[in-house]
Amino acid sequence: MAAPRRITGADLGWILDLNQENQAHLSPLTPDRLAFLIEIAAHARVMDEEAAFLLAFDRDAPYDSPNFVWFRERYERFIYVDRVVVSPAHRGTGCARNLYEDLFDVARASEQDLIACEVNLVPPNPGSDAFHQAIGFAEAGRATVGSKAVRYLTRSPVSAG
Repeated sequence: MAAPRRITGADLGWILDLNQENQAHLSPLTPDRLAFLIEIAAHARVMDEEAAFLLAFDRDAPYDSPNFVWFRERYERFIYVDRVVVSPAHRGTGCARNLYEDLFDVARASEQDLIACEVNLVPPNPGSDAFHQAIGFAEAGRATVGSKAVRYLTRSPVSAG
């Protein structure tokens, strides 16, 4: 398995497709919205060809997601994982763990206090819950955003996971 790498223009099509396939747990993306998110991301990486991607933002990103805003209102230094998606064919192969380990390295280097994310309670996402628990995330709060209920999770970038 190759190391995580930066997202390039050649990745946009499959990222949009993978996001669409997992839209029950994500917000929808258009090509323009994806390009904007990559532009403002503190960390935008993929694993292999069409295997997985991760988009993350630091506290100062001009991002309007209610979940991101929840963290910004509570924490001074963090990197927020907006989405990490692994294709069905690559689940269980370490792609998500490798993407997160890469992000933890970046967070430590930039002296961030926390990695933050959310996982759906409604609709439930038991695979994501189990994964985030296994790598050391803990619940920091809950909210209802539109038709979704979420758990907010945090983890120190130096925690063992």
